[in-house]
Amino acid sequence: MASCPDLVGVPDTLDGQRWSRTLLGVYREGGGTLQALQKEGIGDSDGILQPSGTAEARGDAMTTVVSLRGVQIYPGLLSPQMQANLVEDLRACARQAPFFTPVTASGKAMSVRLTSAGQMGWVSDRRGYRYERRHPSGAEWPAIPDIVLGLWRDLVSGERDPDCCLINYYGEGTKMGLHQDRDEADFQWPVLSISLGDEGLFRVGNTTRGGKTESVWLRSGDVLLMGGDARLVYHGVDRIRFGSSRLLPQGGRINLTCRVVT
Repeated sequence: MASCPDLVGVPDTLDGQRWSRTLLGVYREGGGTLQALQKEGIGDSDGILQPSGTAEARGDAMTTVVSLRGVQIYPGLLSPQMQANLVEDLRACARQAPFFTPVTASGKAMSVRLTSAGQMGWVSDRRGYRYERRHPSGAEWPAIPDIVLGLWRDLVSGERDPDCCLINYYGEGTKMGLHQDRDEADFQWPVLSISLGDEGLFRVGNTTRGGKTESVWLRSGDVLLMGGDARLVYHGVDRIRFGSSRLLPQGGRINLTCRVVT
């Protein structure tokens, strides 16, 4: 099972500037909250929060929130520097638990490649969709990166961390059909999603199949929450705009989704 070259091959520079671990360090030292970033003197002017349009206050932080059928979207919540730091962490995850191509119960290969981090990982094969405590190779799943946990604790809960962070890689021509996230035991917990790399056309439907849908382009650094009445909406990715981002040298999109499983 080969690692994804677009992820593992990311160099130590981004747009000519060497990556810094400063922001990641602030997350760790501040308990993993966006409020901690501002207390360290890193505020909106530094691009951590990039508000425009309608803003929502959370503690002493301000950020844009866009609602699409109840799905809460935080455009550009992760700055370019934090995106680069997170990709570096994902490279380490991929070395421990390489990307693989899942298949459906009928044996059809999916177009995405995936791996996971956390106590459990999502897999799909002829036995169906499910969570497993080990990678298909038998290796343990890596720990969820601190930046991801920081976002979860700030936007969802500081008392319960996610069990799984699913890591999907979309290459050129990759898409994801409309589906529900319903392999978890308790739907009261929302799903947190992070977009990295190329833009993806995200489609949202209804809680039942059929009916009208709406779409929005998700860009690198966008974060969204599917919770409440939107927890079980059908959603998918129609296509990616390959080459629209320089975050991954060879192009493509990474999507992280965090879930409480048990």
